[in-house]
Amino acid sequence: MGVSTTSPEKGISVVTLDFPPVNALPVRGWYDLADAVRAAGRDPEIRCVVLAAEGRGFNAGVDIKELQRDPGHDALIGANRGCYEAFAAVHECEVPVVAAVHGFCLGGGIGLVGNADAIVASDDATFGLPELDRGALGAATHLARLVPGHLMRALYYTSRTATAAELHAHGSIWRVVPRAGLHAAALELAREIARKDGHLIRLAKAAINGIDPVDVRRSYRFEQGFTFEAALSGTADRVRDTFGKEETSG
Repeated sequence: MGVSTTSPEKGISVVTLDFPPVNALPVRGWYDLADAVRAAGRDPEIRCVVLAAEGRGFNAGVDIKELQRDPGHDALIGANRGCYEAFAAVHECEVPVVAAVHGFCLGGGIGLVGNADAIVASDDATFGLPELDRGALGAATHLARLVPGHLMRALYYTSRTATAAELHAHGSIWRVVPRAGLHAAALELAREIARKDGHLIRLAKAAINGIDPVDVRRSYRFEQGFTFEAALSGTADRVRDTFGKEETSG
């Protein structure tokens, strides 16, 4: 369990999340992920990083139960900072990052894939921000990199999800494949990228980040301020306390 790194082929590093049952990451997990991605990008032999996950889905965001166990705000601050570091690590990785997404990609998962350079998804993948149903805010910065502005707002306000096919239609997903073929499809794209000159691909990543129209660090940090405001006002706890009860009430 946790975050692991493998190198299945020359020039490719695969960073894998495994936090059963749903890959909802604890505070430490976000930092471990950031460290793993940064380490892979610093390796001069690596030209592409694949971000993948084991289990039922790619990522279910922050471990809400960890927040609920904390009588103060330490866990919330830790989650905010951990997510910030993990998202930045993906965006600032010295080489391109390909996200291989299956099942659900929610909350913090959107922050990860929204900062990736390319996304390959299985045909059962769904993407969304259930933040308003979880007493939080954030990652609209990254959802806006996946869908047009008005759709981003509607998805954010309703907590609905979009399918891999829908995101593919918007051009934000490279390929949609059967789940059994996800790993191979992600490696195929990573392999094509890794064939490029190692120095040049790093220059290309830096150049593309430099012309990004949105400062994702500053934009996401702005959103996080409202998450903390919701916590201080008591709104976050009131909404978060309903987490899981709807699913078991029937």
